[in-house]
Amino acid sequence: MHSIKFFGGLRRVLSIALITAAPAAMAQSQDSPQPVEVNGGSAYVAPIHLPPPPLSERPVVQINFPDAAPTAVLGPETPLPGHQLLRELYARGEAAGNWGDLYENRDRKHSPLNMARHPQLTTLLYHPILRDQNIDYGPALGLLFNAPVIGNSSTALTAGPFARSLPRMVLTGMQAGGAQALYQNYVNGQIHVYPSYQDHEPGGKDMFPANTPYYIISQGASGSDQPHLEALAMILAAFRPDTKAKLIETGLLASTVQMVFRRSRDQVGERGAYLAAVAHPTVFPPEGINLERMVALANSIKPENIPPMVHLTVLEEPEATPGIDMFGDGLTERLFDTPSAIARVWRSPRFSREMVVSARDTVDPNGLPLTFNWVFLRGDDDQVDIELLDEAGSSARISMGWQEANVIAGSPDVVSTRVDIAVIANNGVYDSAPAFISMQFADHEIRYYEPGPDGAMQITRLTRAPHPDVPFDPVLFPRTDWIDEYTYEGTELTGWERLTDYGNQTFNAQGETAGAMPKYPVVEGVDGLPTVAQQTQ
Repeated sequence: MHSIKFFGGLRRVLSIALITAAPAAMAQSQDSPQPVEVNGGSAYVAPIHLPPPPLSERPVVQINFPDAAPTAVLGPETPLPGHQLLRELYARGEAAGNWGDLYENRDRKHSPLNMARHPQLTTLLYHPILRDQNIDYGPALGLLFNAPVIGNSSTALTAGPFARSLPRMVLTGMQAGGAQALYQNYVNGQIHVYPSYQDHEPGGKDMFPANTPYYIISQGASGSDQPHLEALAMILAAFRPDTKAKLIETGLLASTVQMVFRRSRDQVGERGAYLAAVAHPTVFPPEGINLERMVALANSIKPENIPPMVHLTVLEEPEATPGIDMFGDGLTERLFDTPSAIARVWRSPRFSREMVVSARDTVDPNGLPLTFNWVFLRGDDDQVDIELLDEAGSSARISMGWQEANVIAGSPDVVSTRVDIAVIANNGVYDSAPAFISMQFADHEIRYYEPGPDGAMQITRLTRAPHPDVPFDPVLFPRTDWIDEYTYEGTELTGWERLTDYGNQTFNAQGETAGAMPKYPVVEGVDGLPTVAQQTQ
């Protein structure tokens, strides 16, 4: 794996989202940027193609393609049945091909797609000024394009206490606005493949804090992205010309590609399997990629039957109170909210919680009536209940109880401390790509619950200091080196006793000790990890 350097500062890893440097060199940019002209199979992006800095939002780069496309949809050494099917469909004018699609390598040719196999793809290249700012490197959070994009980056944070894959880096907030940028990619028809690096190893733990449909994570390290890139290129080429045009127009290209990719894998033979965990893992192995099925399914979709993209909204959920339920300035239980992925981190000591989530904002592009499936994917099913609130299943009440690590369905050699629920819409012809609701638990903590007088579970002791044998993410869970023992009068919390290496303190139910409310800044600990400090006024 190529390594992304850690520039210091927990919330600032890569300065790639917006172009802010080299103002003198960028001065040649115009208020109306010039389009990029495709030449010789490449699109060369330079400062003149971007608005002048400072940028207030992600720029959309305009790409102009010549009318004449390369004759062959596939190059040599493509002998599989899926390749042959695509050639036949393209020869009959029934498949769009890849002319008008972009390929972006974001690891500087460390793991490049073999472009000879896909001669109609156009390669994105970057001017040295943009390369100097890493616009071409790492996670794709910077530029948007007016054309479909597939890409990859076999890079990761490979050293230090914050080592992790690119998706985990983005989802945990180390790149500001990262989850929203991923969603922007999704509705703009951009899908990238990122290796899981060491975040999903056999015999280990799934370290990702959420599942999303915004990219594909390949199982492994450098080079593991290649089979998935090939599948993406084939799917884009296999769509009917009129279907592909409508997918681009409606912002549904990436979501439909995700559906085809997941629905066509060998492990997903029947629709029932698509409505199950096997179709929607966090990380995809190369085994099971079936190019022939992918080409056939993509080509079968007509413009009038395009599946929708699920749009989720949280209507009700509990709020954790800083200084009582959780500790650490700036921390919340909301990791991110995006239309097709919602993620939470269970920080509070409560044993159970409820969320009401709606998919009513989901709209079929052809006005077809929709029904919804809410699919429990992972976690302890005895501690999760999904109650549909209307006949179509457009909203649901989700009840969860605290739970420990569980084996992942379909990946018995990997454990997870996450609950995942997929929401899938059906328009009577096709199922949609999944939207996800994820809840991350802190299994490195030790919690004791006992039934209260009313039978409801009450927290009695919570050891927040991390267990030495349990891996945890220091970005999501800053070290908190104390133990809290809780006291009650009946069902009412009266306070807690805090046990530390420096003595004990008594807190009331309002989080006060010695008549004052402490502050809990997150500082750099002696081990270099973020640590919650207690400062009593």
